[in-house]
Amino acid sequence: MWNMIWPLLIIVGSNCCYHICAKSVPEKVNAFGALTVTYLVGAALSAAIFLFAVKPANALTELGKVNWASLVLGFAIIGLEAGNVFLYRAGWKISAGSLVCNISLAVVLLFVGYWGFHETISARQLIGAAVCAAGLFLITG
Repeated sequence: MWNMIWPLLIIVGSNCCYHICAKSVPEKVNAFGALTVTYLVGAALSAAIFLFAVKPANALTELGKVNWASLVLGFAIIGLEAGNVFLYRAGWKISAGSLVCNISLAVVLLFVGYWGFHETISARQLIGAAVCAAGLFLITG
């Protein structure tokens, strides 16, 4: 059970910190300049953890296993980060902006899972998606 919970706790804790920081990026700072600093810190930390986790002699072999997904993920992360900074700059409240984005994402991924990964969608999940859509209307209306 702990194997299911600890990643969730990391994601929730990191996401809270993430949204607080994204909302706190000063409006006078170029968003992509701020993201450059963010990614330099992230790259340095990720590289340090990577080199700690593998023997330095095996680092190139491990990097050779990377596929297209890591490259596209880089583009997706920039869109995610910039989108959130601009979301908050546009005036969204931290309590609503993240909620609307995450509910929308969950509904979209329900169908991505169905069409792209052949996951089943139950009637209960469709009802849940409808309730989420109604919730979005109530939150943003």
